[in-house]
Amino acid sequence: MKKIVPFKKDLLFKTDVLEIASISLEHTLSIKDTYLISGNFLVNGDYRITENSTSLEKFFYEIPFEIHMDEKYDLKNATIDIDDFYYEIINNKVLAVSIDVCLDKLEEKKIEEKEEMKEEMVDNRNAIKEETEEVIEEEKEEVKEVLEEVKPKERCIEEEDTAFTAMSAESTETYKSYKVYIVREGDTVESILTKYGVSKSDLEDYNDLSNMNINDKILIPFINETAS
Repeated sequence: MKKIVPFKKDLLFKTDVLEIASISLEHTLSIKDTYLISGNFLVNGDYRITENSTSLEKFFYEIPFEIHMDEKYDLKNATIDIDDFYYEIINNKVLAVSIDVCLDKLEEKKIEEKEEMKEEMVDNRNAIKEETEEVIEEEKEEVKEVLEEVKPKERCIEEEDTAFTAMSAESTETYKSYKVYIVREGDTVESILTKYGVSKSDLEDYNDLSNMNINDKILIPFINETAS
């Protein structure tokens, strides 16, 4: 990256200046630290005081220059040179000089930082993705284990339900039937007993009521009278 830094300075002569016969510009600019460029411009030459002057007067000016660069620039590979130099005599007393300093091979730290941040974000996303996939796999395994445990129980209940609802006769006077009930939110042992008109002891004969949860399946026994 190239950057042009303009600089202007008015140089006051001790005598009148009709014209500049010769002029040269040198510099001692250099990078002093991470963000500072400083040094001097050396302007020298000859000038004529009047039109009839047979001799030339010499002049020499040492002009200090200093610039603090923005922290976003990296100056480690930067080069410093004069891009342009021009002057103008003002009121036969003042030499107005304009100097364009060229700073080349500048690098913006911000761009590098953005790339580093981008890479870091990609790494973070990949890490999160891997962690998420691991969690999903773990959850799948847990669900699979739970299903393996639940399936036999559900199968037994369904088989029992089929057998019970088929109503096996105990005698010529009575027979039993059973209903599979799924526990819902708000259900209690007492509310189920009341709803189906069964005793707690009868219900406990077929179910573990000490740990009843929502979506659990319980068997409700019925004793029905029938004629012989």
